[in-house]
Amino acid sequence: MTMKALDSLNKHIRENKTDLRRLSDAIWTHPELAYEEKFAVSQATEYLRKAGFSPVIPYCGLETSFKAESGSGKPTFAIFAEYDALPDVGHGCGHNLICTAAVAAFCAVAAELKNKNLPGKIVLLGSPAEESGGGKVKMIEAGCLEGIDAAMMVHPSWRATPDTGSSAITRYDVVFHGKASHAAGAPELGINALSAVNLLFAGVNAYREQIPEDARMHGIITCGGEAPNITPAKASCRFFLRSTGEDWIKKIEKRFLDIVHGAELMTGATAEIIPFNVPYMSREPNAALNRTYLEGISALGMKYILPAHGGRGSSDFGNVSHAVPGIHPYFPVTDHEIPGHSEAFRIASGTDFAFDNALTAAAAMANTALTYLTDPAFKAEVDAGFKA
Repeated sequence: MTMKALDSLNKHIRENKTDLRRLSDAIWTHPELAYEEKFAVSQATEYLRKAGFSPVIPYCGLETSFKAESGSGKPTFAIFAEYDALPDVGHGCGHNLICTAAVAAFCAVAAELKNKNLPGKIVLLGSPAEESGGGKVKMIEAGCLEGIDAAMMVHPSWRATPDTGSSAITRYDVVFHGKASHAAGAPELGINALSAVNLLFAGVNAYREQIPEDARMHGIITCGGEAPNITPAKASCRFFLRSTGEDWIKKIEKRFLDIVHGAELMTGATAEIIPFNVPYMSREPNAALNRTYLEGISALGMKYILPAHGGRGSSDFGNVSHAVPGIHPYFPVTDHEIPGHSEAFRIASGTDFAFDNALTAAAAMANTALTYLTDPAFKAEVDAGFKA
């Protein structure tokens, strides 16, 4: 990392602070769910057009995905933008800041490449539906990473940290079908589907004692019957299964399905097992990219911590990190701990504090990308770490 390059990138970003704040606020005040992010995409691509770029939209066959690029030759570094919101809580994960930071970093790197006539290409990939919809997974399947050598993005949190990885996740809806009867008058004629759901939860709770600390199994009942005096003929639940290890997610998935079948045998109900949304792979962070990002935020005055263990959440950027070297580090939206996916986080994501830190993260991300594009030794270190 050169301080001169970081200063130049940060200066470019700060000079566009007013327009970037307008972009962030527009997305924050107009939350859209997965694959419905037409307003957010229109705001981001309009910003890019005004900055002199020609974004491609739709991209990879997805209406709310886009691509912009600048520069020429090799290598090629991609920055991912996200902009989908959560049901009910809106931008309780701060994706308005992710999009803004990505746009800011892309424009800054593009300007540096052009002004100094440097080789290499910077790419901005707008990816919809990170919140369970698997936008990046579908984009990868459609070829968005062809020709990309490395990638990254930044994500809001209550603290600044490097990318410590994340869990793979697979999700299931389970619908048990039984037989209705009068629960008091003729219970012997019924088959209780809700009992099967309850037994599934009991089996999962028993299995939790045997899974690794970094694995998670959590579910909700989505339908429990119609009335207490009717034996439930149908009951359903939704489960998320997670593990930071790709090997363990397969073991957990197999045991979960065995427990479902056990609940069938114990009750006489039949189970309909429906995969819910797109599975995500675990995230495998690149050490060299992490180091350079941390050097960047430190030089700009942002303090970071090293968490005691890896992340437990899940992201479709995990699939990116298995395809090319990548990182997904964090910047703070508050000065104290608050839960993600909450009203408190939504409010924080619209504050001056959060926006200013997003710009700092954007400058460090831009510097990381530029270092990869212009420093052969650093690129070799990143690539070697990925291959290892």
